[in-house]
Amino acid sequence: MTERKKVTLPALFDKMAKNIPLTMITCYDYPMAYLVEQAGIDIVLVGDSLGMTMLGYDSTLPVTMDDMIRHAQAVRRGTPNAWLIGDMPYMSYQPSDESAVRNAGRFMAEAACDGIKLEGGQEVVSRVKAIVAAGIPVMGHLGLTPQSVSSLGGFRLQGKSAKQAKKLVDDARALEDAGAMAILLELVPDRVCELIAKRSTVPIISLGSGPHAHGQLLIFHDMFGLYPRFTPKMAKKFGDAGKVIADGLKQYVAEVTSRTFPAPENWFGIKDEEYEELLRLVEKEG
Repeated sequence: MTERKKVTLPALFDKMAKNIPLTMITCYDYPMAYLVEQAGIDIVLVGDSLGMTMLGYDSTLPVTMDDMIRHAQAVRRGTPNAWLIGDMPYMSYQPSDESAVRNAGRFMAEAACDGIKLEGGQEVVSRVKAIVAAGIPVMGHLGLTPQSVSSLGGFRLQGKSAKQAKKLVDDARALEDAGAMAILLELVPDRVCELIAKRSTVPIISLGSGPHAHGQLLIFHDMFGLYPRFTPKMAKKFGDAGKVIADGLKQYVAEVTSRTFPAPENWFGIKDEEYEELLRLVEKEG
C-alpha cells in the first residue's frame, strides 16, 4: 500500500469546502491504529471512552491524563498520518485555564497529537481560548457529553426541545467564536445538527446526530462487536470481530485440551547430534 500524505487542518477544511464527508473514528492502541491507517481515516480520536471500552470502567470519569497519554502514544505509532486528537479527560481542564493548557500541551508534546477535544459549550469558552492561544487546535463537543452524563439524565438524546436545541446552537457559535477548529455533536436530533452545520464555518462532526454534518464519527468497538455490555442504536456494526475472536479462543482451548495444538509446524526442533550431546552433558553432571 502506498503511504498516504499526512492529514493537515487545511486538508480537512478543503474537504469540507468540497462537500466531501470527513471520516472519524475512535482508536485506543497500536494494532487498532495500524488498521485505521490502512483504511485512510481522516481523523482519529483517542477518546476517554477508552475507560469503558479498554479499561472496563462503568463511565469515563476515572480516566486520567496518564491513561490518555499512554494510549495516544500507541495510537500515533500506528497511524502516523491521520489527524490525531487527544480527548481531555475529566478534571484535566475544568479547574482552570492553566490546567487546561498544561494538559493539552502534554498531548502535543508527549503523544504527537494534532489537537485536543474537550466537552462543554459557553462554560468552557475561556478554556478553548486559552488552549488556542497556546497554539493548540481544539475540537469542541456538544450534546451528550459523557463527563456530564449524571446531570444530563443518562445516555439519552439531547436538544429535543426548542429551548434545549437553541442552547446547542448558541454553544456551537460560542465555541466557534472562541477558536474551535471543529465541533462534535453527539446524540443530537438530525435537523438540529443540520441547522448548526449550515451556520458553521468549521467542520461539524456527527456521532449519532444524523447525516447532515460535515463528517461522521463512530466508536471502533461498537462497529465491530468488541464492547460486550451494549451497542448503542446510533452505531452500525460493520463486522463481528468479537464473535470471530471468541470462536477462535474456544477453538484454541479445544485444540490444546485435545492435544491437537501445537502441531509439528508450530514448534522448533534440535538436531539429533546436538540433542545426544546435550544428554551426554546432563548425564555427566549426574
